Amino acid sequence: MGKLSGIKVLDLTQFLPGPMLGVMLADQGAEVTKIEPPAGDPARGEAPFEGGHSVWFRNLNRGKTSLRLNLKESAGRDALWARIDTADIFLEGFRPGVMARLGFGVDAVRARNPRIIYCSISAFGQHGPLAHHPAHDLTVQAMAGFLAVNDGADGVPVVPGVAASDMAAGLTALSAVLMALFARERTGQGDAIDIAMFDSLLPWCAHTAGDAIAGGAAPVSGHQRSLGGAAFYQIYATKDGQHVVLGGREMKFAENLLTALGRADLIPHAARPAGEQGELIAYLRGIFGQKSRAEWEDWFASRDVAFAPVRDFAEALASDHVTARGLWVQSDGGHHIAPAIRFADAAPWQPGEPPE
Repeated sequence: MGKLSGIKVLDLTQFLPGPMLGVMLADQGAEVTKIEPPAGDPARGEAPFEGGHSVWFRNLNRGKTSLRLNLKESAGRDALWARIDTADIFLEGFRPGVMARLGFGVDAVRARNPRIIYCSISAFGQHGPLAHHPAHDLTVQAMAGFLAVNDGADGVPVVPGVAASDMAAGLTALSAVLMALFARERTGQGDAIDIAMFDSLLPWCAHTAGDAIAGGAAPVSGHQRSLGGAAFYQIYATKDGQHVVLGGREMKFAENLLTALGRADLIPHAARPAGEQGELIAYLRGIFGQKSRAEWEDWFASRDVAFAPVRDFAEALASDHVTARGLWVQSDGGHHIAPAIRFADAAPWQPGEPPE
């Protein structure tokens, strides 16, 4: 049981954005049927493995059932049409035009079931100059401007640690599908949704690319308050080769830290524009290099400063906070990242099994 119990979903997506959307629906009780080609979702074969399943696949497909269909054959097409008749949501993540060539384009499916919500997820959308351009997350981030500010001190872009456009598309699609479900309650009609990874990621630059949004110059990381130009939104190396961060630029944090360090004279430097705080950054680099990460954690424990150690994923998952909130769950031979969506009146969450 869950908020979406009774909702039937046909999930033809693979890899990341669509499966993430599908698993969020399944986690809330939707009946999600994963329609896979004869070879299966490629994520099934991605290491590492645990309990007989790819950890990636398990975490994005738990709680779903699976049906292997060859949509190039009449038997496979007939089986899918039979399920479309009773489905509420249809998810597909192929390049524009693929579903139409297979006979399951948006117009055909909506004509068969006017109540269905047909959601397409692609890299650049169903129309536009880039609609048919092959892409995964890195390509989209490069085209959208985000990779340019995912750079080091030398200004050279590096591969991002988060597949942000994939995740943004999955979250945007979830919101759109739920809006369409809500509207259908009032109108009785389904809808068609065109979700692009590019479109979904682009609004995420509002706080960093203000000048460019207003028609001006692109941001440069070293002169941008959230990208490396501010002393109190910065990464610092510690004596033991680890790293810590200052992650809050409010003046109260600068006052608290610099007063505790006996350098209240540097407080005005924290109020300077981003890119003009080099002296303060240099001072803090020297200070943080004098103690280990653990020593700084102890030192900051009683101080009101937005400070954090830079943890790896193993450390983060093993943390007391993750344990207290039940965010890392072991069940039936596999580990799961628990849903971030919580409801006060819901029963404790338990992960479903991934489909064979």
